[in-house]
Amino acid sequence: MDEQRRVKMSEMKEGERGKVVLFQAEPSMKERFQALGMEEGVSIQCLFFSFAKDPIVFEICDCVIAIRKKDIEEILIELEEEKSSVTEQNYTILLAGNPNVGKSTLFNYLTGLHQHTGNWTGKTVESAKGVRKEGEILYQFYDLPGTYSLHSRSEEEREAENCLRNMQYDKVIVVCDASCLKRNLLLVLEIMELTKEVVVCVNLLDEAKKKGIEIDLEKLENLLQVPVVGCVARTGEGIEQLLKACTKSDKIGKERKEELKEKVEMYANDSDEKDVLVSAMSQEKNLEIEQTTIQRAESIACQVIHKKQDTKWKKEETIDRLLTRKSTGIPIMLLLLFGVFWITMKGANTPSGLLARGFEHLGVFLNEWLVKIHMPEFLIGFFMKGIYQVTSFVISVMLPPMMIFFPLFTLLEDYGFLPRIALNLDHVFQKCHACGKQALTMCMGFGCSAVGVTGCRIIDSKRERLIAMLTNCLVPCNGKFPTLVAMIGVGMVMLGKENSFLGALILTGLILLGVAMTFFISYLLSITLLKGVPSAFTLELPPYRRPQFGKVLIRSFLDRTLFVLRRAVVVAMPAGILLFLAGQIQIQGIPLTMQIAHVLDPIGRQLGLDGIILTAFFFGFPANEIIVPIMMMLYLSTGDLVGFGQVGELKVILQAAGWTLETVICVCIFMLFHYPCSTTVLTMKKETNSWFWTFIGFLLPTLVGVTLCMLIHLLW
Repeated sequence: MDEQRRVKMSEMKEGERGKVVLFQAEPSMKERFQALGMEEGVSIQCLFFSFAKDPIVFEICDCVIAIRKKDIEEILIELEEEKSSVTEQNYTILLAGNPNVGKSTLFNYLTGLHQHTGNWTGKTVESAKGVRKEGEILYQFYDLPGTYSLHSRSEEEREAENCLRNMQYDKVIVVCDASCLKRNLLLVLEIMELTKEVVVCVNLLDEAKKKGIEIDLEKLENLLQVPVVGCVARTGEGIEQLLKACTKSDKIGKERKEELKEKVEMYANDSDEKDVLVSAMSQEKNLEIEQTTIQRAESIACQVIHKKQDTKWKKEETIDRLLTRKSTGIPIMLLLLFGVFWITMKGANTPSGLLARGFEHLGVFLNEWLVKIHMPEFLIGFFMKGIYQVTSFVISVMLPPMMIFFPLFTLLEDYGFLPRIALNLDHVFQKCHACGKQALTMCMGFGCSAVGVTGCRIIDSKRERLIAMLTNCLVPCNGKFPTLVAMIGVGMVMLGKENSFLGALILTGLILLGVAMTFFISYLLSITLLKGVPSAFTLELPPYRRPQFGKVLIRSFLDRTLFVLRRAVVVAMPAGILLFLAGQIQIQGIPLTMQIAHVLDPIGRQLGLDGIILTAFFFGFPANEIIVPIMMMLYLSTGDLVGFGQVGELKVILQAAGWTLETVICVCIFMLFHYPCSTTVLTMKKETNSWFWTFIGFLLPTLVGVTLCMLIHLLW
């Protein structure tokens, strides 16, 4: 070893290991060290230092010993190479596969990132990145969007293809569904033409077993000549073997050729046998070139798939008939939609009231404490009226409905119901010269319009993709739901009919109005700005899968409810500050916010609204969640939001401000149809790469809302 690797024992660094090459010390100390087992050639390791850097703690002959620096100045150590630099390895691994084969579930198990999964094609539209540490090995995983082939058509397929062709990676895990392996093998073979660094993961073995399907994994591995691992991603079965396969050198692909090569050499003197073997190698190579991918996939599938006779899954067939039949499909869809909204409205009012009262009591305590510490009155108003009250209102109004709605909607996703909705609605979308997959992006818009716009990548045709983006905001997102629920409640209190069943019917009617308007605007766009005929429609109907209820509850709360709530709070806090400061700025003794409201009031009156409502919508551009809090702050000139946790109390405040049933209806309509929030606008610009189409997407829902409100006001 180089002299540079020799150091005094007293100069060793924490974690360094080496051997004693020169053992010198005072006679008494040398005898003591020898009694501890130290001599030339013995391995030692510096473990750690005391807080004063002296003494130093070493491991000598499996004993942990503290020694002072001055006693080991003359002992020379030859350091070993740092194991971490030798053994630590990084692996970049891509997860590829057809849509709906469990890639995201596998990715979640491997990385713990908890990417939201859904049982329908096109759920993943962007690549996700995650890491996993196993000992000295660091894995970097990339979850690619699902794709059926490398001949890309839609945006998400193009992204997957670009990653496979251009990224630097060590392995590609191609995830397959054990119950439809034949189709999945097409992509496996295409990727194998790009790279031999392939590991095939046959997922969903449990579902295949239920259908009476067995896969001969060993034979599949021999035929493909790449590692093949069977697993059940949602339970973690087979994950360890999958990771080992990713780090092993790829010998399987060489075994057959090596075997033939050895036989050629063995029969070197037998020219006839040699010619036969060489011919076999040549034929094997030519066969790989000549066979089409489909033929090869079919040939391999026939050899490895064993299906028991008479094992049809009658249950799925029966459910499909019910959900897709003309007489039952749409009614069941409407009943499920109504049920979700009824449970949401029935369960949200009481916890909203409790939260509001809790925040009210906490606000009184905080206000008294701020007064007690002699904080200036302006700062008290800044914190309490500008930040606390707006934020607490957003939480108390939004949290309960979302905690009920999101888990219910996620259960429908996981079960596989959404693709059936797209199937049922494709006929109507086709009449509008659009695509049935727009139903899926519309459902994504229920959660967040920005996510719905991004999800439009699953639509192949650029024209139909634009139609889906421009109309996505015509159905309510999560930020609109709480306000719609509250406004419906106020309207029913005004009528003297507090009934959650009736409220759910009204909310379902509003959703259907949004869907109907989506059809209408899609048709108008298809015969004006985006003329054309519908493209071919292909949509995989995934098998029905029993949702994991525990995971659904936890993940829908953490991934959706808290995510949306955090976004709303982040927007609400600066909006509350802005409103408070705007209220402090006065022109001729009138706050700036009220000046704006006075300017907008004539316009609002023509829409069945008023200036304050329009001002709230104007300031609520960052997020729909804060529109009602802004409205309340403007109606209550003091900015005090305390005291309307229940719908009845909210009704008293609104009626005192001059609201009638007409106002409630117009607010519901304008909340349903108005310009998208800032996040959705920016997402639309990113996806279309055009300010023109972004402006159209901003203008369309606003024109719809203005037109309907004017008609309601005129008829009223």
